[in-house]
Amino acid sequence: MARVCQVTGKKPQTGNSVSHSNIKTKRRFLPNLQTKRFFFAEEDRWVTLKVSTEAIRTINKKGLATVIKELRAEGTKI
Repeated sequence: MARVCQVTGKKPQTGNSVSHSNIKTKRRFLPNLQTKRFFFAEEDRWVTLKVSTEAIRTINKKGLATVIKELRAEGTKI
């Protein structure tokens, strides 16, 4: 899969590298993605997700069951 967060949908952005002399060249800003395993207690199994660090905080706040329920409602296979 590409560099896309499975929970938040964050993707690479484009912008410019600006040198000291103000010369601009194209560059990419990549999201901070981590491959993380979560234990999904409702189904008694481990789930591996490719998530951004913001998504890890969201999972900690809302709970894994809520996040997976939202993903499945969107049609994502987990």
